[in-house]
Amino acid sequence: MSEARQTIRLDKWLWQARFFKSRSLAAEIVSGGKVRVDGVPVSKPARAVGAGNVLTFAQDRRVRVVRILDCGNRRGPATEAQGLYEDLSPPVVQEPANPRFDGGGRPTGKDRRDMNAARGRDDPFALE
Repeated sequence: MSEARQTIRLDKWLWQARFFKSRSLAAEIVSGGKVRVDGVPVSKPARAVGAGNVLTFAQDRRVRVVRILDCGNRRGPATEAQGLYEDLSPPVVQEPANPRFDGGGRPTGKDRRDMNAARGRDDPFALE
């Protein structure tokens, strides 16, 4: 006799795997149609998922792609939760900071005089 495939509710699995802080947040994301199971958009939190399914969803300004390895029995520690999935997400690319802002704030009077001198304007009060 073959063993039946173990499944779990999608919102419950997302919560157990610690992708969302509460099950209601996970259910809200799924209900909003923001989760795909094997490339197909899902809008019901009760959708059954199991080992082998690939989930795609947005989380904190990045797209997560994970393959479910196990359904799990409880919401355990993070190390246990990381064993429930394989992360297939593309590597995170750090966006460069705003190139015009170096964190120094407004230019001082000396900075302004130096900028004017570099532009060829020796007297900032001269009328052009």
